[in-house]
Amino acid sequence: MNPAVAAVTDRIIERSRPTRQAYLSLIERERQGWIGRPRLGCANLAHAYAGTPEDRDTMKTQAQAMNIGLVTAYNDMLSAHAVYYRYPEQMKVWAREVGATAQVAGGVPAMCDGVTQGYPGMELSLFSRDTIALSTAIALSHGTFEGAALLGICDKIVPGLLMGALRFGHLPMILIPGGPMPSGLPNKAKAAVRERFAEGQATRDELLEAEIQAYHTQGTCTFYGTANTNQMMMEVMGLHMPGAAFVNPGTKLRQELTRAAVHRLATIGVHGDDYRPLGACVDEKAIVNAAVGLLATGGSTNHLLHVPAIARAAGIVIDWEDFDRLSAAVPLLARVYPNGSADVNGFESAGGMPYVIRQLLDGGYLHRDIMTVAGADLSAYAETPVIEGDALAWQPVGDSRDETILRPVTQPFSPDGGMRILQGNIGRACIKVSAVERERWVVEAPARVFADQLEVLEAFRNGELERDMVVVVRFQGPRANGMPELHKLTPPLGVLQNRGFKVALVTDGRMSGASGKVPCAIHCSPEALGGGAIGLIRDGDLIRVDAEAGTLEALVPADEWAAREPAPFPAPATGMGRELFGMFRGLADEAEKGASAVLAGAGL
Repeated sequence: MNPAVAAVTDRIIERSRPTRQAYLSLIERERQGWIGRPRLGCANLAHAYAGTPEDRDTMKTQAQAMNIGLVTAYNDMLSAHAVYYRYPEQMKVWAREVGATAQVAGGVPAMCDGVTQGYPGMELSLFSRDTIALSTAIALSHGTFEGAALLGICDKIVPGLLMGALRFGHLPMILIPGGPMPSGLPNKAKAAVRERFAEGQATRDELLEAEIQAYHTQGTCTFYGTANTNQMMMEVMGLHMPGAAFVNPGTKLRQELTRAAVHRLATIGVHGDDYRPLGACVDEKAIVNAAVGLLATGGSTNHLLHVPAIARAAGIVIDWEDFDRLSAAVPLLARVYPNGSADVNGFESAGGMPYVIRQLLDGGYLHRDIMTVAGADLSAYAETPVIEGDALAWQPVGDSRDETILRPVTQPFSPDGGMRILQGNIGRACIKVSAVERERWVVEAPARVFADQLEVLEAFRNGELERDMVVVVRFQGPRANGMPELHKLTPPLGVLQNRGFKVALVTDGRMSGASGKVPCAIHCSPEALGGGAIGLIRDGDLIRVDAEAGTLEALVPADEWAAREPAPFPAPATGMGRELFGMFRGLADEAEKGASAVLAGAGL
């Protein structure tokens, strides 16, 4: 094992000892005293069976036949989740093939940051993760399931499903992906049209046509943002069937991987000889694997929120210092847009997750000895799924088929993972530099302070930002407004950088999982609401964002800085349902703990 990875793992195990033991005791109590079908009253069971009379006789055998709960994020407004439309009826057939049954236990919301970016609905985005966790708990609360399949893909959906499901960690569960859409307009071409539009050089019709050519059919978006980073993480944690992450929808291989997941669930229940409960699969080593995979592939910065939240739900404590130490040791093996020109289909064709996992295992960066849902250790995930005849099989992955996309661990794109923690008198923040040119890692420039990303866009359109500058956007944290992504800032800041200006962003909000070439100090904590130092910055203050040294400083005399009063908080916005989430904002804790209201409210 790489000594740095081993040291971080030991640090997490030691720090988590009391909370992890409490969690393991919880799921053992739940296993022993679970109000499952053998203990439910006849009227309770009749209610549960009434909706699926075709499976009633099998269900009446109770413990002898597993009943699988399907928790689905299906909707047909989002391409990634539209693929799940027929999954439940198919999965019921596949369950019957092995003497089991399946029922839709419940649905969870699935919203898309791509639809809500820059608009009021985006302020519900992060807390949709907590809503999904609560919805998952409700779905599994009936006590009529011996296992579950979690059908979800995108940004907050996978973390939310896991946060809820882990509180039922005595049950075996498998994540069921749907796969990415086939490639459309290349991501760099799409980004170029966005920047032309920001400069007034492309019409709205031209921009819409480019966006539709990029997002053109069912499946996840093809850039390597939060949704596809989720799928990577499920592979390195061993929670998918091996190699399931990036197989396109509507293919025979995709169908057979889902079928295999249903069959596998029927064999890993509490009454079988290969019991694999979710809470045992998601241990400290699996969480470290998720962080290593994130860094080795240049994944989404949103997972500096999501991985800590998933870990907390399993009694595990990981902090940004752990990510920073891992990033210094883990090599970058992949170049996928926005960190390269290829999309996830190109990544899959080059070798995909089986190649990455094999390389990281060979280099000692991933924990091989984790409990996976597939029945073996993580080595099974270093093989590629294929259809041989009519049957699903796995075969060795071989070498990279395109070293502009995937490289071996001995010849990485970079010796480190490209995530940094910045600290200084402004607070503690994260920065992703894997797509930022090295000469832009340090920006020292006067601040221009905003309380909303729309104000930034207006200032850009008015020509007020034509200079070296650190854009500060505050009151964007979880307690202020739900911590929306500030993705609308990417095109104008990119344009300013292209014009030769030194530009950086400092914010207590989030940036897109697809953020790229502009240096962005994000998730600044403590946030402005409540007195965080980002609220002390004034227009014209000299700000230094230094990813080389790991510092984030307002170059203001210490006595003047200490004497300043925080900026006043704008009144909370209403409309678009935002007022209904006041409880979530009030309870949410800091970004480094995952910015979760339900976990904080539960005392986790």
